[in-house]
Amino acid sequence: MENSKRWMAAYPKGYTHDFDIPDHSLFDMLKETAQRYPDRPATKFYHHMLTYQQLYHSVLAFAGALQTKGIQKGERVAIMLPNCPHYVIAYFGIIAAGGIVTQVNPMLMERELEHILTDSGAKKMVLLDSFYPKLQAIRNRTDIVFTVTVSLQKPFRPSLPDKAFQEFVTPQHNFELIKIDPQHDIAVLQYTGGTTGSAKGAMLTHTNVLINAIQSYEMFKHDIEPGKEKCLTIVPLFHVFGMTACMHLSILCGNELLLLPRFDLEEVLETIKREQPTIFPGVPTMYVAIANHPRAEEYGIDCIRICNSGSAPMPVELLKEFERKTGAKVLEGYGLSEASPATHCNPPFAVRKPGTVGLGLPKTACKIVDVATGTKEMPCGELGEVIIKGPQVMKGYWNQPEETANVLRNGWLYTGDIGRVDEDGYLSIVDRKKDMIIAGGFNVYPRDIEEVLYEHPAVQEAVVVGVPDEYRGENIKAVLVLKAGKTASEEDIISYCREHLAAYKIPRIVEFRPELPKTSVGKILRRALREEAVNKQV
Repeated sequence: MENSKRWMAAYPKGYTHDFDIPDHSLFDMLKETAQRYPDRPATKFYHHMLTYQQLYHSVLAFAGALQTKGIQKGERVAIMLPNCPHYVIAYFGIIAAGGIVTQVNPMLMERELEHILTDSGAKKMVLLDSFYPKLQAIRNRTDIVFTVTVSLQKPFRPSLPDKAFQEFVTPQHNFELIKIDPQHDIAVLQYTGGTTGSAKGAMLTHTNVLINAIQSYEMFKHDIEPGKEKCLTIVPLFHVFGMTACMHLSILCGNELLLLPRFDLEEVLETIKREQPTIFPGVPTMYVAIANHPRAEEYGIDCIRICNSGSAPMPVELLKEFERKTGAKVLEGYGLSEASPATHCNPPFAVRKPGTVGLGLPKTACKIVDVATGTKEMPCGELGEVIIKGPQVMKGYWNQPEETANVLRNGWLYTGDIGRVDEDGYLSIVDRKKDMIIAGGFNVYPRDIEEVLYEHPAVQEAVVVGVPDEYRGENIKAVLVLKAGKTASEEDIISYCREHLAAYKIPRIVEFRPELPKTSVGKILRRALREEAVNKQV
């Protein structure tokens, strides 16, 4: 068996690691589920529930309304909404009408929003009414000519221009089915997060995103009961992780999406107590908050059976603490926007190795290559850049042929992440290539230090960055959030690190903060902390 697919041997009988790629669109997926489970809940948003039949008809109405507004196949339509039923309706309505969903993070500043809208060339936009002033400030510098506004407080806000959502979907416009080529037609422009540089639009085809949901189901199929599960959906749907792990996978299986627009700890715990979700895709910061709540068990959090952790590394100590309180399996995975996003996951059917991101998903190949040239495959256990091949890998970057050529080479996606594969094919991600610290000539990977810091009894969150130093090249800085009621000094932390780390990995600077800067999905903004540290020295 070739090294890039060594993990296949870990799949037991009854699991498929190879299958035919369906010639379906995302709209076909929704239609088939609505036919199979018409009366089962599709979305629940506080006390508002839609069955799959109701969701399907709402999508048809939205798509028909878009067609009356002259949408053309391949036209980009932006969505700027929190998690809510309107998001799901607009998303599938755009796709049904032959459009391309342009995902927009509502937390973007005006300059960042302008970049995505102008780069994508979107002419239509669906957005929350309270976000409208942000668009209005830049609208004359974009191609936006029509908006649909959503109010989560009232039926609609007539004072805003264009159309309110409820007015837009009420008329029963005739819907004309658009012919889609799933393997080539783009379904989603997924703009890469702002943690590593300027946003680029990953072109994800219908096949890319549909196959990734199928790959995920194949990994969990003996642990998920279609039509019976409830997925706690706090990870934003505009984020590629929430899009696939929550929305696409749930709709593929006919399961219920319990939608929350933000992570509010008390609201999350009350929702768990009331709704009894069984699946909880999340990011480490969410699990940190729940695990550190003094009365978490009183909310019946043991109803959760499966937690799919993604978007950022999951510290091993945190994983153990969360599992102790819930009894759930926390299965850390790995992916990136350019791969729709999932490529690896710790399997529920085989040995789980905490600290790794598990095995390759079905039909996915993985190699570790040398960082310098990207051409030499590294031996088992040695560090190098992670490269991926599979049907979930993007078509390329929107309007960026040079960037596309840089990351897609000979059919392989060069991730920019540093990792290693063990003898069983389990992948460990050590760090981003760009996050590596060079201190005194040594290569230092922040995660090695962060894992130790998370083991300190007073530390709740930790991030490590490199700070320029004339003599050493870079000094290591740790930025920490302490647990409530706990104390620690800079010397306490450094002394603890001396006991557990090689001398060249010990932080020379320790800073305590009440909170860390994060993206909307909860990923710690390492780049922002690094830039802040550099600016302080200038």
